[in-house]
Amino acid sequence: MNFYRPIPIDEPIKIDSKKMLVSKTDEDGNIIYSNDYFREVCGYKESELYGMPHNMVRHPDMPRAIFYLMWTSIKQNKNISAVVKNLAKDGRYYWVITDFEFSVDMLSGRKTYIGFRQAAPASVIKGIAPLYASLTDIERKHGVEASLAHLQGFLEEKRMSYDEYITSLKPTGIFATIFDKMKRAFSA
Repeated sequence: MNFYRPIPIDEPIKIDSKKMLVSKTDEDGNIIYSNDYFREVCGYKESELYGMPHNMVRHPDMPRAIFYLMWTSIKQNKNISAVVKNLAKDGRYYWVITDFEFSVDMLSGRKTYIGFRQAAPASVIKGIAPLYASLTDIERKHGVEASLAHLQGFLEEKRMSYDEYITSLKPTGIFATIFDKMKRAFSA
């Protein structure tokens, strides 16, 4: 499916830390739901998003290796957290911490994947941006497999999985509590 991919500009979008961006995809990664705030931030109308591949909001600075890890986990019915830089329709960008979960439709038995996103604090971006820049550079020169190997070495050095590393960067305390409450309220 073809879609317009905007030219990135170096201008961030300020995200309200008290609001949640939510989207849901089918098993193939096509958007089947997005909440109002997700659409407001990314700049697309509901009709422009529905049925489109979720990677339409992927920023080119994002390493493909990270999306490989995310999809591998959720397709194995494992929830995962990730830090993601997304691209809005107007070319601006926004950083989010995303918790991915899966569910199974009771009638059809098909899996769906839901992403709950909150604004990534500056400290998280500062921690992850250099790693992502290295991975993206390696991918451009040597491919995704080389990027995955580099990421594996990075994580082995830290003695953590990717999910554990992201969890170590995520805010704790009141911000974590608010995010969990917002997720539960949306899922109810």
